[in-house]
Amino acid sequence: MRCLKPMGERIMARDFDRQDAEVRIRIAFMNRYTSLGTPETVRMR
Repeated sequence: MRCLKPMGERIMARDFDRQDAEVRIRIAFMNRYTSLGTPETVRMR
């Protein structure tokens, strides 16, 4: 949860299903940024 906090201190939704969706969106967002920042490794011969 500490990784999700920079996007906002709280989960804004009150309903559990909406909270679940909000957390999933935040995780997808973080995974996208992580993939953009991860270098591609190319095998050299």
